[in-house]
Amino acid sequence: MGRLDGKVAIVTGGAQGQGAGIARAYVAEGARTLIADIAKDEGQALADELGPDAHFVHHDVSDAASWTAVVEDVNTRFGPVSILANNAGILRFGDIERHGADEVELLWRINQLGCFLGMQAVTRTMRKNGGGSIINASSVEGLAGMAGCTAYAATKWAIRGMTKCAAMELGPKGIRVNSVHPGMIDTPMTRVHGGDAAMEFGASRIPLRRVGHPEDVAPLYVFLGSDESAYINGAEIAIDGGVTSTHAFGG
Repeated sequence: MGRLDGKVAIVTGGAQGQGAGIARAYVAEGARTLIADIAKDEGQALADELGPDAHFVHHDVSDAASWTAVVEDVNTRFGPVSILANNAGILRFGDIERHGADEVELLWRINQLGCFLGMQAVTRTMRKNGGGSIINASSVEGLAGMAGCTAYAATKWAIRGMTKCAAMELGPKGIRVNSVHPGMIDTPMTRVHGGDAAMEFGASRIPLRRVGHPEDVAPLYVFLGSDESAYINGAEIAIDGGVTSTHAFGG
C-alpha cells in the first residue's frame, strides 16, 4: 500500500468496468483520484464508495472545453495532476462494406481524439510541476488486426502511435507516456457484444483459457503511475493472457 502516495490522478471512463478498477486501485494505493465519465449515477456512486480521496465529474473526453474544466477541477481540489489514465473508449464492430460513417467518426472522436485532448490538457500542469505519467488505453487490436474491427482497430493503432510520439516529445519535460494493450476484459463494454457466450468464446482462444477482469488490469496502471516505472517511457504493454503470443489471434 502507499505506492501512489502524494500522486493526483485523473481516470477517464472511470465510472465502471476497467476504469472503475483503476480508480479503486489508485485510491487504495494513496492517490487522490478524479473519476471522469459521462455515466453520472455510476460515477457518483463510485466516488461515494471510495471516500474523500475520490471525486466524480461529468466529462466528455471528445470536448476540449470539458478537458480544461476537468484539469482545473482536479488541480484546485487535490493539487497538480501527476497521473492521467486515458482509459475512456467505446467498442463497435462493423464490416467495411456496411459500417456507417457516423459510427466510425464516433469511434474516432472518443477513442483517438479523446486520448489526444487528454494528453494536451495535462501537459502544462505536469511540465510545471516536474513531470508525470500518462497511460493510454490501446488494445490488442492496436497490435494486430481482427475481421469486423477495422474502424475500432484504427483508433487503437492511432493511440499506439500517438503514445510513441508523445513519449519522445514529452520525455524531456519529465512526462512519461506509455500504452496499455488489454485483451478481452470482462466489462460492460465487451459484454454488450454477446454476453456470456462471447466471454466463453473469447476464453477458448486465450492461452490462459479465461478472459481478463478489471482487477487483472489495474495493477499495471498502478505500476505505470508510480515511481517504480520511472525509466519506462514509450512502451507498449500487452495484458491479454498470452493471446498476442500467436500471429493468428486476429483470426
